[in-house]
Amino acid sequence: MAEKVIAGEKRVFMTGNEVVAWAALAAGAEIMYGYPITPQNEIMHYWTRLAPKYNRKFLQTEDELSAGFTTVGGVMAGKRAFTATAGPGNTLMQEPISMAEAMRLPFVAMIIQRGGPSTGTVIYSQQEVMMTVLGGNGEGLRIVYSTANHQELFDYSIKAFDTAWKYRFPTFVLADGYQGKMREPLTIYDPDDRGIKISDTEPYVGRPGTPGVDRPPGHYRNTYNVEEELYEVLQDHIKDFESIADEVSEYESMASDDAELLVVAHGVVARAAKQATEALRQQGLKVGYFRPITLRPLPSTPLREAVNRAGRMLVVESAYGQLGRLLKEALYGATAEFIPYYKPGVGFTPEEIMARCRELIT
Repeated sequence: MAEKVIAGEKRVFMTGNEVVAWAALAAGAEIMYGYPITPQNEIMHYWTRLAPKYNRKFLQTEDELSAGFTTVGGVMAGKRAFTATAGPGNTLMQEPISMAEAMRLPFVAMIIQRGGPSTGTVIYSQQEVMMTVLGGNGEGLRIVYSTANHQELFDYSIKAFDTAWKYRFPTFVLADGYQGKMREPLTIYDPDDRGIKISDTEPYVGRPGTPGVDRPPGHYRNTYNVEEELYEVLQDHIKDFESIADEVSEYESMASDDAELLVVAHGVVARAAKQATEALRQQGLKVGYFRPITLRPLPSTPLREAVNRAGRMLVVESAYGQLGRLLKEALYGATAEFIPYYKPGVGFTPEEIMARCRELIT
């Protein structure tokens, strides 16, 4: 029996990529499949360094397509498997992710965003939102957590393994190159010590007994002969997804009850937005803050309520309206003024956001 990964709570100072590796270990992940790509490489490096000590496994595949499909295979064999990628690797991985979505498999992927299109930059962006939320062919029946700091990277990486196996939809932790590379203090812990239970895994193939005799047969399909057959299956999947949306969706809000301007951001940009809101509030300006933690499904009801109260919203993101497009769909019919503040592939400071807010409300 391998020793316990984390004994008691520990205050540590780590890079985000190292945090993800430790979180996966703490969550009981058994094997990682991956292929190198910046800025997620160190997740693989830390995992391969730690895994042998705790009797875990790693397989480097020939590309991201293979990494995705072997993750699917590991899951079907009953392993708590996961992968991690970024940028062009995320693009390539959409095919196996679509397959996992079609077969209702608990696929877990850590996405450390980089700038695009194509090779782009290996540093940072929020330009993988649409691809992660709605990529691949299908309806985007997946769950996406957007983290803002290293503590959340640890918490939601653990949570992703429970969410994926509980609801059987592909589940993502969407971070970025800044989070992956920078160091930050956080508390790591064993989930059991906090009463956090992670859903059990089970094999989908190779189970004992004769299908239809000793046990119900398993139907795990990703191809259908006629469109009516696919339609019928998708209706069930969509119904299941919509039924869990309110339960799964998460958000963070501050000073939105009386705000005259609501700043909406996600991920690492939300850190700057929150600091800007706090500072402006201290100066007597009625600015509020709303951050969707789940980008899929979006927390549509509380978002709509906060936006309608404010009447104006400033959408801040390091992309050309990818979050904006999701918000517009969720807020369809709302009368609030939509004000974009987009910097594709470039980060924000609190001072920049404060300056734009002052222009709008003074």
